[in-house]
Amino acid sequence: MIIDILNWRYATKKMNKETVPSDTVDRIIEAARLAPTSSGLQPFEVIVVTNQELKDRIRAISWNQSVVSDCSHLLVFAAWDNYTADRINAAFDLVNEIRGFKNEGFEAYRQMLINLYTPRDPQVNFEHAARQAYIGFATSIVAAAEEKVDCTPMEGFEVDALDEILELRKMGLRSVLMLPLGYRDEEGDWNVNLVKVRRAKEDFVRWFK
Repeated sequence: MIIDILNWRYATKKMNKETVPSDTVDRIIEAARLAPTSSGLQPFEVIVVTNQELKDRIRAISWNQSVVSDCSHLLVFAAWDNYTADRINAAFDLVNEIRGFKNEGFEAYRQMLINLYTPRDPQVNFEHAARQAYIGFATSIVAAAEEKVDCTPMEGFEVDALDEILELRKMGLRSVLMLPLGYRDEEGDWNVNLVKVRRAKEDFVRWFK
């Protein structure tokens, strides 16, 4: 059950450098691809880093957190730097191509988004796209737990430095989050056996009936 796997997972602080099978990683990434996004635009990409030299360089700009270099696969969630007519049109064209028909209401919605998004400040659009990346990110975390793969959700890195290392700005992307994937080091991880702590349900949920 999903509650069981969420209780199993934790923010892994030390990994044992064991390689996660490629098909397992593919399923974790596929979960992000299938995650919902605003208007179905999918305004982010997943960058997969397995090159050890790159991981070591990224560790240096990530508060020296060992999971960055010791993980099997480092996933970087990078959002579009802006919404453009070309990007919006590509998303809508893909829907029409796959579904095999055009819908008048859908086409009107396409134009509405172009008229709404493209005049906005690029920073506003990036922040909106980044929020969509968080959805895919969270979905991958759950998928990793279902696969019994450990991960460490991370915002703790120098964004501009990571963008430069991976040359993301040339792709029209900006880094948002990182998700190292691997397996916990049972003996070296101080966090592995600590009890999971969350607020009590009565302090977390408010009902309006």
